[in-house]
Amino acid sequence: MDSLTHLMFTIFAAASVLLQGYCLQYFLGSFLESRTKSRFHGLYVTVVYGLLQLAGYWLPPAGYESVKAVWKTVLSLCVLAAIALCFYKAFHAVTVFLVVAFRAVADISVFLAVILFDKPGDKLLLVWDWCFQKRIITSNKTFETLIKVSVIGTQFLMEAALVLLLYLSLKGIVRSYREKDYVIQRIELLSILTPAVISLLLCALLRTIMFTVEENAVETVYDKYPLLLVIFPAILFLSLLSILYGVKLFQDTVYLNRERSNRIVLERQIGSMQEHIAEMECVYSGIRSMKHDMKNTLSVVLRLAAEKGESGNEELQAYLSGLNQTFDSLDFHFKTGNSVIDTLLSMKYHEALRIVPDLQIDVRKLLLSRDLVIQSYDIGVILGNALDNAIEACRKLKEKEPEAKAFIRLSSIQKDRLLIFKIENSFDGKLKRKRQTGLPETDKADKKIHGIGLANIKNTAEKYQGTMGYKTDGRVFILSVMVKNERSMEE
Repeated sequence: MDSLTHLMFTIFAAASVLLQGYCLQYFLGSFLESRTKSRFHGLYVTVVYGLLQLAGYWLPPAGYESVKAVWKTVLSLCVLAAIALCFYKAFHAVTVFLVVAFRAVADISVFLAVILFDKPGDKLLLVWDWCFQKRIITSNKTFETLIKVSVIGTQFLMEAALVLLLYLSLKGIVRSYREKDYVIQRIELLSILTPAVISLLLCALLRTIMFTVEENAVETVYDKYPLLLVIFPAILFLSLLSILYGVKLFQDTVYLNRERSNRIVLERQIGSMQEHIAEMECVYSGIRSMKHDMKNTLSVVLRLAAEKGESGNEELQAYLSGLNQTFDSLDFHFKTGNSVIDTLLSMKYHEALRIVPDLQIDVRKLLLSRDLVIQSYDIGVILGNALDNAIEACRKLKEKEPEAKAFIRLSSIQKDRLLIFKIENSFDGKLKRKRQTGLPETDKADKKIHGIGLANIKNTAEKYQGTMGYKTDGRVFILSVMVKNERSMEE
């Protein structure tokens, strides 16, 4: 190998290692939070990884190929773990999977690139040699140039294929692993870690048996067994797929379990709401009936007392007038046009006043037509969860700033078949979003129980081919929910 070819090989190897470092910082950064906010953070990770990997290649231990294979695997895992701990807040169980998966995918990419391009490259050299012997190529300089270009080109294609396959595989894992904020359990970790560990051990085995020395000549194992040129890539490709689909299967399971839990909570909410609404309807129906009768009776008594014109009846008239006003206060505090929603709002109103006594709730613009097709309890789920979140936000605001103004405003707009709810509330201005869903994250300890109100609102809206969105305007949180005024897709 001449100096130019050796130089090109060195450049290709260095560039390949740096690009692998870029893939590493992309992979870890998709799951873990960096320790610094520097815009050069990714560059630091890339350079450090490249230097440590090159140092590992230049300092191989003495001994058999099996020892070297184990050494490189262990050293590489240690390097990856050190980078994860030094540059990222990586004290998570998922970090173990990230380190092992990256190393496994990188090793698989190396072997696939070598197998796919090394043998064709050797065959190409044989073609040039045959052409030279047959005098198809007559110039020595042309022959040497073709050999050099073929060797350099093959090496370039191998390194390019390695990096491309590594990047696409890691990108596939990042996309499949949707619930990156999910706290992975031990059994779940083992389920996605096992394919990566098996792939890593398989690559270590291949690295051990790939090359043999016979009569001072290095031979590959598929020189003896050509069928392995098909079997090895197939095994490696299946190993890679096992990692990718293992992650996808795990995430689908997490998603289904979460949907099942959310649905159970939602069904309990609906059941509880229906029970409360039925009870409140009976109570308010009785109160309305009694109020109607008593108001008529009081009117007669007041008229008779006034007709007597006696000064002693003034105290009686004042008492009866106060009693009449008391009956007036028993009426619904809110009148939206939907008795079920009026009942819900009244319940939430009295609940909110116990928590935030000076809370202002404005529902004057929340008007619901009588031709609504949407189930009342679905509207109750939307408004109930929205009010719960708004009340909690106002409570936190008043705890931090007792003099702050706490308010909740509800409104609705109906355009053709579209019904849009808008819920505004004051809050402390601090909002932490989940990295994947973008929804606000609860600050309560048990995140599995709390923090699913907006998810339930979103699921309910989607039943009616609708959607949910939110934004902040200073210290005002604005939630918008759009639904179609038609029967849900589940009916």
